[in-house]
Amino acid sequence: MSRLLGPVICSYVALLAAASIGCGGRDQLFGPGNPAALGGAGGSGGEGGAAPKASNVDLLLVIDNSRSMSDKQEILSLAVPELIQSLTNPRCVDASGIPAATQPTGPTEACPSGTTRQFHPVRDMHIGVITTSIGGHGGDACPGTTEPMENDRARLISRAPGGGNVATYQDLGFLAWDPAQQLDPPGQADVQKLTADLTALVVGSGQVGCGYEAQLESWYRFLIEPNPYQTIAVQGGAAVPQGTDNVLLEQRRDFLRPNSVLGILVLSDENDCSIRDGGQYYYAAQVGSPGGGVFHLPRPQSACATDPSDPCCRSCGQDVGQGCPAKGAECEGALSTLEDQANLRCWDQKRRFGIDFLYPIDRYVSGLQDPEITDRDGNVVRNPLFSDLNPNDTISEIRDAGLVFLTSIQGVPWQDIARQDPSGKPDLKTGRDSAGRDVGAFQSAAELEENGVWPIILGDPSHYYASAADRPTDPLMIESVTARQGSNPVTGDALAPPGAATMANPINGHEYSIPASDDLQYVCIFPLAAPRDCSLPNQTTCDCTKMPNDNPLCQNDQGAFGTTQYRAKAYPGLRQLELIRALGSQGVVGSICPAQTAQPTTLDFGYVPTVRTLVESLQGRLFK
Repeated sequence: MSRLLGPVICSYVALLAAASIGCGGRDQLFGPGNPAALGGAGGSGGEGGAAPKASNVDLLLVIDNSRSMSDKQEILSLAVPELIQSLTNPRCVDASGIPAATQPTGPTEACPSGTTRQFHPVRDMHIGVITTSIGGHGGDACPGTTEPMENDRARLISRAPGGGNVATYQDLGFLAWDPAQQLDPPGQADVQKLTADLTALVVGSGQVGCGYEAQLESWYRFLIEPNPYQTIAVQGGAAVPQGTDNVLLEQRRDFLRPNSVLGILVLSDENDCSIRDGGQYYYAAQVGSPGGGVFHLPRPQSACATDPSDPCCRSCGQDVGQGCPAKGAECEGALSTLEDQANLRCWDQKRRFGIDFLYPIDRYVSGLQDPEITDRDGNVVRNPLFSDLNPNDTISEIRDAGLVFLTSIQGVPWQDIARQDPSGKPDLKTGRDSAGRDVGAFQSAAELEENGVWPIILGDPSHYYASAADRPTDPLMIESVTARQGSNPVTGDALAPPGAATMANPINGHEYSIPASDDLQYVCIFPLAAPRDCSLPNQTTCDCTKMPNDNPLCQNDQGAFGTTQYRAKAYPGLRQLELIRALGSQGVVGSICPAQTAQPTTLDFGYVPTVRTLVESLQGRLFK
């Protein structure tokens, strides 16, 4: 959603009748003699040693609150009872890990003979919710002025559905589970009230947030960034973070205990768009031209077409780089609207623009694993995750890196990551784990690696365009404006062309025509709870407003397309997957496209499989 200027530069800006885009300044991207300055911040971290166990849990939910998320938020809210119950009243399992046929109704009830709890019932838990909306990073998108939800600033939210606020512990922004009433003042002891409050927070996150979703940077800013900025403003052509968000730091100090198991659960139907703060990276979120009209980025130099990782792949708004060929006809003029649609600014940036405007994945690996990190000013400081943020309390033990877990519910076919039955069919109810147990749910981190799932859903992102063999082998996981071809390697289902019969492909329906180049093909789709009439005025979100269309979301059971939306969508969440893979046993993958939402008592309902996989990962770090 922006427009970038280039080495054609300060003169380029003048042509747009704008004030100088900046011929100097921090992180100068465009201008003679100014390289892209795209180096990463922080190392890649490691698995860490044997982690100690903990008895308390801090759980942070990160909710995408953009305009396509209401249906997914509702499904997550339906999984809240399973999440709370699994932690506060964990299942009884036998020696092989199989759950008992009869489970205790409460945490104080004994397990059936021959079984034990997965872990001690959690009796000390903080639960908070933030959103993926953290503003425009200095660009004019998502200012948060007319629509405050566009910039929640990575702070805890307490919004309730329909208005008002959910009552949080001491108005600190989070829920405190305290059945033993040990806090002063006491926290919540009613598990039904805890469940209801968290359900309200999930739905209350809303659906009018920023379309540049920061699925990774939002939690990084809340939990980790040592000096989160108060404001960010463009000065001399560069975005400059200013001040310190002390409200956020106070929320972090109160929410995050230094000795807890930390669980981060992210819900989003799109790929991560964590735009860097500072310098000229804000152009990724710039929509309007200073002289009026729409802003478009400069074209990429020629090397980008064949290999975006080539050092000579740069923006035409930059110099050519040492040893690179001179700019040619490819650099004449800015990109057109078809080439640079605002809502696709975060897609395939290096190839399309010559610049990667997003923070590197290493930033988040380091943030979740390393004792020291780099702050926004380049100083190496102690990581807040592994620090005592409140030395005045009675807690002095510092968590081990092995007590930090990230779960991502995102765009990936559930069939690709589910455990399978003996015939190789995905089965979320009784699929076998690596020990041969019929436990269902999604594959663990170790199983994803051992079973060769990562090449299917992720491939090697650093070489996508240099080598087709490095792209995901599931064509549904390839981001594309044009129709894709091939078959899902797990189910064997072939992708169907635009205009095919209803759900011709059982995972994403079929490909569809995108003549305006303003959308990507879907990775998966699923039925809405009720059809949505997009012809009605004042719809907050609807995908079937345009006619004619051949969109699988807008196709009825008889195969006709119209302005009624029958299904919800998702796109490949590749950056989230890249991070999850790097985290190894501390990462959990779930699908935002549920297997079914009609039978709430079965194990494949909604996001219950993700909750089960998350709890399975946590159980080794909670005291038994």
